[in-house]
Amino acid sequence: MAARLALLANGWTPHTSETDEAYDILATEPLTGRHVKVQVKTIRRRTDRERSNGIADLVVYARKGNGTTYDRADADYIIGVWAENGEIPRVYMFENRMQTEYWASEARASERWVELSIALDRSMADGTT
Repeated sequence: MAARLALLANGWTPHTSETDEAYDILATEPLTGRHVKVQVKTIRRRTDRERSNGIADLVVYARKGNGTTYDRADADYIIGVWAENGEIPRVYMFENRMQTEYWASEARASERWVELSIALDRSMADGTT
C-alpha cells in the first residue's frame, strides 16, 4: 500500500490487475503515459555490511520465489519500502538491472535510488491551488 500511495503522490497511476501477474503493480508514468511493471520489495538492513559508524547498509533482495532474478519481462522497476518501527515508511524506486540484490548506505540511498514522497498534495484532488 505504501508503494501505491507513493506512486499516486508522485503523479503515477497504479492499476489493479484482475489476474495473477509476475509484477506487483502496473503503473502509468505521469510524463510519457507509458505503462510499466513494478515489483515491490521490503528494504532491510544488511548486517554483514555494517559501516564504521555501526549502521548497516540497506538492501533490497530482488529474487523471485524460485531464487532467480527479475528480468525485464517481469519488471521494469523495483520499489523498495523501508519501514522502521513507528516511522513513516520511506519508498525508493529504481530501474530493474536484473540483479539479485540492490544496496546503499542509509546516507546515500536518496542518491542511488529515487525517493518517492508519500505526502499527498490535496490541491490536486480538490482543484485548488
